[in-house]
Amino acid sequence: QVQLVESGGGLVQAGGSLRLSCGGSGRTFNIYAMAWFRQAPGKDREFVAAISWSGIKTDYADSVKGRFTISRDNAKFTVDLQMNSLKPEDTAVYYCAVRFTGSDYIPPRQYTYWGQGTQVTVSS
Repeated sequence: QVQLVESGGGLVQAGGSLRLSCGGSGRTFNIYAMAWFRQAPGKDREFVAAISWSGIKTDYADSVKGRFTISRDNAKFTVDLQMNSLKPEDTAVYYCAVRFTGSDYIPPRQYTYWGQGTQVTVSS
């Protein structure tokens, strides 16, 4: 089992920045991809960003490209999301997720382990 805990959410004005962090614990004998998703009120959960085991391969939703940056530290079992130029439409609960892949690639957007989420609110 893998446990994930997000932190770093909060209230910020439009144009501001936040950095989300997600720490993992548990059995991680395999290679795994990590990702961030978000869910706004009344909407389905949507993909935000993903990163492969090595960190070389990344993927972003079009809505956050150029504003958000995902990074990871395998020694610490953490994944971060640096969010710049935030917009009110970025308001959501943000979740980190992990999926064991066995090799260095970004899988389809179906992940196995999820955190509880952290709230991000961007005021206009």
